[in-house]
Amino acid sequence: MKSFFIGKYEIKLPIVQGGMGVGVSLNGLASAVANEGGVGVISAAGLGLLYPGYKGSYSEKCIYGLRQEIRKAREKTYGVIGINIMVALSNFPDMVRTAVSENADVIFAGAGLPLDLPGYLTEGSRTQLVPIVSSSRAARLICEKWSANYGYLPDAIVVEGPKAGGHLGFKKEQIEDEHYSLEHLIPEVVEVARSYAGRKNIPVIAAGGIATGEDIARFMALGASAVQMGSIFVPTEECDASVEFKKVYLNAHREDIRIIQSPVGMPGRAFDGEFIRNVAEGKEKPRSCPFHCIKTCDYTKSPYCIIKALYNAAKGNMKKGYAFAGGNAYLSDKIRSVREVVEKLKTDFFLSKAAF
Repeated sequence: MKSFFIGKYEIKLPIVQGGMGVGVSLNGLASAVANEGGVGVISAAGLGLLYPGYKGSYSEKCIYGLRQEIRKAREKTYGVIGINIMVALSNFPDMVRTAVSENADVIFAGAGLPLDLPGYLTEGSRTQLVPIVSSSRAARLICEKWSANYGYLPDAIVVEGPKAGGHLGFKKEQIEDEHYSLEHLIPEVVEVARSYAGRKNIPVIAAGGIATGEDIARFMALGASAVQMGSIFVPTEECDASVEFKKVYLNAHREDIRIIQSPVGMPGRAFDGEFIRNVAEGKEKPRSCPFHCIKTCDYTKSPYCIIKALYNAAKGNMKKGYAFAGGNAYLSDKIRSVREVVEKLKTDFFLSKAAF
């Protein structure tokens, strides 16, 4: 596996750990992946729920929580630590400013177009900026807007295909359409990145449903410099979610994964369960909203509170929540260490590469 650069940072292991909220990928998982040479990623979603003892508003708790998670990760690794911040978050500007002030190595921004992201950088900032897109059109638009308004181009681009876990940047009817598959998207976005080669090298990172070393080799052959992997790191010792949450992955089958409609206004991929069935029957209607965490969420029209559902699940209360999951998340069979997962990926990658 060849190393690559995100801006000034050389990534020895071309794997970016996907940011998974709420409370699934925090300092524990992120630092473990960073220690293996990949990019460890802390999810900024819902951090206010994880630090209830801090006095202040929910938004202030989120800021405090992000600072704590970055600092805890720094105590555990000298590797590269990124922060995944959804554009859809109501406190997106505050979370970006916090990540920059704490010298996070990379910000990954998706679930919306982060058209103003470079505007949050400060003089001397060491933070690199990576948008998450689901089309070459979005990649081109971001590059043009950033270049025109800030004289800045992305330090990498994550291309998230329709087999990803969590929120998807596709219409429901596009998810199974091969014309929107990651295999089609990667060469298109690589072409966009190459059009700026005279000004900046922009590596493309393939994401969504990637679960094996063979997958990694396949997408690198299509032009990707690296891959993003989330679900494979959930059933690990270092993952910050509860054991009960991890067991959902271990006990699942292919048919347990389904597409749901999120209160965020986007389709999402998750494991089916009691909570999702209750939502379908209208039994989880929120009575109030103390968080106002998502810009597009109106609790009076939402079937449930997504941040509470994800928080409950991560803590192990699956009756009151559910687990987002990638299209191949059911492949896990036991809880391993991050190092074991990475070593198997390396072995399978080299075997598959030789087979090609």
